[in-house]
Amino acid sequence: MVVIKGIAASPGISIGKAYVLEDDEIVVNRIELPRELLRAEVKRFKSAQKATHRDLDAAEAKVLKLLGKQHAKLIDAHRLILRDTLITREVPQRIIREGVNAEFALSESLEAVNQQFEKMEDEFFRERRHDLFDVGKRLLSHLLKQSKRSLSNIIDSNCVLIARNLLPSDTLGLHESKISGFATDLGGKTSHTAILAQSLEIPAVVGLSDISRRLKTGDQVILDGDQGMVIINPGPETISKYQRAQQKSLQDERALESLRGQPTVTLDGKSFRLEANLDAPEEIKSILALQVDGIGLFRTEYLFLNRPAPPLEEEQAKAYAGIVKALDPRPVVIRTADIGGDRLADLGIDGPKNETNPFMGLRGVRLFLRHTDLFKTQLRAILRASLKGNVRILIPMVSSVGEVQSARRLLSQAQAELQAEGADFPKKIELGIMVEIPSTAMMLEAFLPFVDFVSIGTNDLIQYTLAVDRINEHVTHLYDPFHPAVIYLLDHVIQTAHKKGRWVGICGEMTSDPQAVPLLVGMGVDSLSVSPRMFLRIKQAVRSLRYGPLSGFAAKALACSDSEQIRRMLADQGLQ
Repeated sequence: MVVIKGIAASPGISIGKAYVLEDDEIVVNRIELPRELLRAEVKRFKSAQKATHRDLDAAEAKVLKLLGKQHAKLIDAHRLILRDTLITREVPQRIIREGVNAEFALSESLEAVNQQFEKMEDEFFRERRHDLFDVGKRLLSHLLKQSKRSLSNIIDSNCVLIARNLLPSDTLGLHESKISGFATDLGGKTSHTAILAQSLEIPAVVGLSDISRRLKTGDQVILDGDQGMVIINPGPETISKYQRAQQKSLQDERALESLRGQPTVTLDGKSFRLEANLDAPEEIKSILALQVDGIGLFRTEYLFLNRPAPPLEEEQAKAYAGIVKALDPRPVVIRTADIGGDRLADLGIDGPKNETNPFMGLRGVRLFLRHTDLFKTQLRAILRASLKGNVRILIPMVSSVGEVQSARRLLSQAQAELQAEGADFPKKIELGIMVEIPSTAMMLEAFLPFVDFVSIGTNDLIQYTLAVDRINEHVTHLYDPFHPAVIYLLDHVIQTAHKKGRWVGICGEMTSDPQAVPLLVGMGVDSLSVSPRMFLRIKQAVRSLRYGPLSGFAAKALACSDSEQIRRMLADQGLQ
């Protein structure tokens, strides 16, 4: 028995036969071309760029469907690489300057950049070279007219995948295969491959140096994604130990199943609405099976992706109505599309070409108020869908009262137009705002006369409050939901809204964290909207708490000066 220690990239245990994946063979030869063919060669390279852009659009749609909007942003890193001068300028110049084929020019440019990455001491920036390789590999496959391998086609039995390296695009295909876990020679905890594995709930260990050479297909292995270990040829006692650990995990999962349909109520009788986030219509069947109290956040961005023009009103109305009808009479909070200005060109609309910081740029309500035709079309579609059930409208990225007033005016115009056309729709529909910008949280009282409810988007609120990009693993340790400033803003929003008779929902990853639930419950939030995969765990967490003691605990947490104090208080009361 051999134990190899690596880096724990994604938790979980996998026991089975190894499948050793051979590296893709991509042979690039230098071909010198006559000068009269060089422009055609540049044109061929640009065609490959366009095809790669389409690949990324498809990859983004897949990530959005599987994992949601936040992880779809990972594809933006690949888009930036594809638009970088390294690709757009350096490769065509090398083709013309050296008189060589596009494949060779691209591989030379990629190798030059790879050497720069290798010299970097920081792990986060070294790991970004795998994103560069992913884009380069896509480009080469189009230039060489090679089809991309599909792991689901080449692997026909449950196994532990062993590879020298897996690129993010490889990892995305794992959920369709019979792979129960994977281990790689290369990679780190900060890689996009590791982040995707965690979200797909695939056990993974990376950074094992030479495991792809030490194993052959068919060898028995245990992959321990919790401890970051791979055990080769384990003995019977070791296998039995890990099988018991797997069994306990399955028992815990079965215990959660009994909570379907049970009320989300604390031990002392305080009730909460427990709702689910919805990223795409394909998820609705599994969400209905959870017996949720509603949809607390219906993200509509998927309708605006991978298309040359914005979705028409009829298409949107049909999509929303299907969800609303399926949930009726439970509420569905439909958020107007939170797309950025960089999407406008893809939709055939003039927009900003290169925003330095798109996350704080022309996005959400800012974009829709500049393109009111897009906004009104979506509002009309939502109003028409509201005839099928209980609909609430949510406006994202709000930073000023004027934006809310403008949104109200457009909503009134949409209602008036539909009424003039003889269309049926409820005369009253609730309008709410996302509180995800610190200034909005601080000035909430000024917004409340114009809204019916508020929904706190914890992901953006935390990263904007703490000035931390949550996708940048270089500073991920600073992304802290328990930071006193974050706790203060959450409590301020909830108490301010309640004083004015407005209900408060919370969405974002904080609601899906069982450790954070006691704080949110103690603050008296009305609704928690969570990821479907965490729904039953969060219900279990709420049902194990007593609201009375926690209402006082939130006040104590507000007196703490750092997050470690808050965590210790939670631990002392058995809440972590």
